[in-house]
Order: sequence, then C-alpha cells, then structure tokens
Amino acid sequence: MKILYFLIPLLLLGCGYKPSSFYTKKVLGKNMHVDATISRTDPKNSVLIKDAVNEAVVGRFGANLSDKKSADTNLLVSIGSVNFSPTVYDSDGYVIAYKTKVTLNSNFKDDNGVVKSFSTVGEFNFPIEANSVISDTKRFEAIKNASSDAINEIISKVSIMGIMRGEKKRSIKRDIKVYLK
Repeated sequence: MKILYFLIPLLLLGCGYKPSSFYTKKVLGKNMHVDATISRTDPKNSVLIKDAVNEAVVGRFGANLSDKKSADTNLLVSIGSVNFSPTVYDSDGYVIAYKTKVTLNSNFKDDNGVVKSFSTVGEFNFPIEANSVISDTKRFEAIKNASSDAINEIISKVSIMGIMRGEKKRSIKRDIKVYLK
C-alpha cells in the first residue's frame, strides 16, 4: 500500500500531468478581480453567484482576489438566466424534485488585450416535500450549487485556452527548430 502512495504521484509526474489550475493561471494570472453584475430583478441571486465565483477564484483557480487596478485579470460575470423546472412527480401528481439551471455570461481580457466572452450553464437537482413550495433556503442552495457547476465549466474553458496557448508555443518552437536545420 505504501508503494502505491509513492507510485501514483510518480506516474502522474512522469506522464506530464498538470492540474487545470496550472493552465488557468497561464491565461488569467495570479491576481484576479471579480465583478458580478447585479441583476435588478433578482439581486439576491446575483450576490450568491458573486460569492460562488469568489470561492472558485480562490479555491479552484488558485488565484488571489485583488482590486481592479492591481489585478492581472478582471473577470466579469452576469446572470443570463435562472430557471426551476419540475423533474420528478409522485404517484398523486405532486412535484417532488426540481432542476435548477443557471446560465452565466462571463468575459475577461487576456494578456494580449483580446476580450474572451462565453456563456456557461450549470444544473442542480434537488428534492422537495410533496405538495409544497420551494423554500428560500432550498432555492438559494440550489442556485449556489448550479452556479458552482457553471463556474466549473468556466474553469474548464479557461484551462483549454491555456492548453491551446501552450500547444501554440510548442509548435512555434518546433517550427523554428525545423527551419534552423
């Protein structure tokens, strides 16, 4: 068992494994400023989403939150939509489970000054008691979890940008080597 603890990290390092935060740092830098557009129709959800994005910046991106002037990247996130739809009914026809779907619109400027914009969708399923309404607590929890899912998609898209950037640099070096021979 002790050998396994030694071999797995060695195998991952030997294969050139790098976590997604490595690639996101390539694109976004170490210091980030997060701006969440507050929706006039749904300000509570906007605050929840801003908190979820801040948690992701620190926890998943591995970046530091900073003010707008000293940030490497300014990430702007706004709510595209928040939807609740019933997914499961009991034998009497009452809704007993819902799906929350949150669409986030985000954009940032990369280090070349090019604005990158994209939309991501997060989903979260949750149960409720039959013949009842969704409580504020369940609603906020569902929105936060669906937002977190959408933020995971942001992370994966930014990671792919970082991987592509690394591949372009490698291919340029290969072209130069071929040209010099």
